[in-house]
Amino acid sequence: MTPLATGGPRILLRRLREIMAEQGSAQARLNKLVSLIAANMVAEVCSIYLRRAGGSLELFATEGLNRDAVHRTRLKTGEGLVGLVAETAAPVSLSDAPSHPKFSYRPETGEDPYRSFLGVPIVRGERVFGVLTVQNRTQRQYDEEEEEALLTIAMVLAEVVAQGTLVDLSELDEAELSPTLPAVFKGEGLAEGLGIGSVVLHDPRVKVERMIADDPAAELQRLESALGELREAVDEMLESKEFNLAGESREVIEAYRLFANDQGWRQRLRDAVRSGLTAEAAVERVQDETRARLSRTEDPYLRERLHDFDDLARRLMRHLAANGMKPGNLPKDAVVVARAMGPAELLDYGRGQLSALVVEEATQTSHIAIVARALGITLVGAVDGVSDAARSGDRIIVDSQSGEVHLRPSQAIVAAFQAKEALLAQRVARFAAIKDQPAITKDGVRIALHMNAGLLVDLPHLAESGADGIGLFRTELQFMLGQSMPSLSDQIAFYRQVLEAAGEKPVVFRTLDLGGDKVPTYGKREREQNPALGWRALRIALDRPALLRYQVRALLAASPDRHLKLLLPMVSEVSEFEAAKTLIARELVRARKLGGRLPKKISYGAMLEVPSLLFELKQIFKCADFVSVGSNDLLQFVFAADRTNPTVARRYDTLSPAVLNLVRSIGAAALDAGAEACFCGEMAGRPLEALALIGLGIKSLSMQPTMIGPVKMMVRSLDTRRLQAVVEKLCEESGSTTRPALVNFAAQEKITVERLS
Repeated sequence: MTPLATGGPRILLRRLREIMAEQGSAQARLNKLVSLIAANMVAEVCSIYLRRAGGSLELFATEGLNRDAVHRTRLKTGEGLVGLVAETAAPVSLSDAPSHPKFSYRPETGEDPYRSFLGVPIVRGERVFGVLTVQNRTQRQYDEEEEEALLTIAMVLAEVVAQGTLVDLSELDEAELSPTLPAVFKGEGLAEGLGIGSVVLHDPRVKVERMIADDPAAELQRLESALGELREAVDEMLESKEFNLAGESREVIEAYRLFANDQGWRQRLRDAVRSGLTAEAAVERVQDETRARLSRTEDPYLRERLHDFDDLARRLMRHLAANGMKPGNLPKDAVVVARAMGPAELLDYGRGQLSALVVEEATQTSHIAIVARALGITLVGAVDGVSDAARSGDRIIVDSQSGEVHLRPSQAIVAAFQAKEALLAQRVARFAAIKDQPAITKDGVRIALHMNAGLLVDLPHLAESGADGIGLFRTELQFMLGQSMPSLSDQIAFYRQVLEAAGEKPVVFRTLDLGGDKVPTYGKREREQNPALGWRALRIALDRPALLRYQVRALLAASPDRHLKLLLPMVSEVSEFEAAKTLIARELVRARKLGGRLPKKISYGAMLEVPSLLFELKQIFKCADFVSVGSNDLLQFVFAADRTNPTVARRYDTLSPAVLNLVRSIGAAALDAGAEACFCGEMAGRPLEALALIGLGIKSLSMQPTMIGPVKMMVRSLDTRRLQAVVEKLCEESGSTTRPALVNFAAQEKITVERLS
């Protein structure tokens, strides 16, 4: 069988457009459509199923099946082959359909003679409106060209259905998505805070007014021009001084430059235009195909790339439409709601314009979450269905502490959260009032409170938070998403900017912690069964010593006459730490021979995040100047509980006796060696957990800058003498958590353990 036997794809699309423009009834036009498609596909059956309210798929038109079954035959989503196509939003092609386990026989259709089956989803945006099928008596496999042709036809049908010109959309709408009923959605708090305001739908998808091209050559020219404008816009964003992009934020935007030049993506766009679509329709077609393909993968890296391609396609659509790239005027209390959003799109909104952000597909490691935290924007992610339920202007509440999103809340709910918001503002004011005061306990114990960073946009928080310094600067963020490894001069300039912004305050530079879920786009990605336990961090540095030496060369050059503090990540045993110090020593020898100005002092630190190092505490404190405890990874490995898996991530309490005993052993080893142990994970930034750490002898903490105020207030209300005895006793408990006992102790002693939200 040859697809589109009576003419090329452009002729078929033009004829489809003519039928849609006719004045007859919707049913008459649908009947003509299936007849035309069947003839052009040389198919004995062509059928259109559309999704009714409640999710069922109803036969709306057919050529070849019994027409008495039209509007009578219905299938649930997931039921039968038609339901399978709708459920997966992906084509299904079979040479012997009745033998498939999902086949659902409906006698009223008279489809008994037909063996081969090809079904494709009718998709608009990310919503499946229905299914388009063709069938033949002979057992045969439809080829890729036929599938592509049917997908193009289905896309045009989707546009027509979405416009409501064939079917009343109210008949197809979901009853549960009522635009007036209150709704509560549960997600995950990704950036601290509380936002109350009005919904602004982040839907930069340009409405495609014309699907079928009158002049394909002219459409190709429009496409190439828009691609050129897109690349120029990305270049301009990289040079923007508004955000002073550097580190990870800069690398994220540089990724768009890489994708915009991807030849495979551009070729698919050209092919779609040559099939008879306009440039806009081609972009939408390729975007939908890319989303359908990548959303089915289990690889988290590829799923993250899906967001980048979505962002890129939406930007290209706006260039084609000759629209400005900046969002329009926003209400003062704008809360942006999105299904997916790239970090570049967030930067488009500018600083200080958003009360909060809700992104359905965002996770802790998403680029949008990283940039939102850097900009101090409240964010809740991993929220299913909110972008479909929300309408522009709806009242909305975003609470990152609980991970809840309240859509169209009652006035009583709004009043309750307004009271919480006022309380939060009071807390922020109290924390700000003590930012320049030292973190000293009532009995005179000085606690060092540092901040974690990795972006230049983080650095203003150093003064704003009153941090004593940067306890963990993640240098790998500069390497993550660029087209190539940062040059030596780029690294030197970047590290100098960090040190200049820090002034006299110390900065601890963690050397590259690559591997696992952090692989540069230019790096070779090896598939590992357990990447968190695989080839990463110091293991890569020791196997590829030039990488570590190259980075150390830049750090030495950027730190003349300063105290350079180097932190080596994921040290598993002391011998690895010594081997890395030997590599660094070679760079020092080289620098001395070249006569360059060197740091006045170099301190070497080991990141304690692998349990094996717990059994060499005495040895590591002898050869390291300081130890930084990465509690996130360390506890993940200790409990064998993946912290990215919500099923087990919260199963074990960070204040269990097991954790307290682990901390006690670290604190005792540091005290015996007269060395410093700094906690750098999430434990350090939670006042109650920080209280326990201090009680166990830890006197240096590093955390997100927003948590320094709450922890400092706790420190200044604390007397460590009574605390130490209580915590020592709790170490001997046998329960699953000591949290209630610590809460009671804090209340009795009037210790402030308030969190920001």
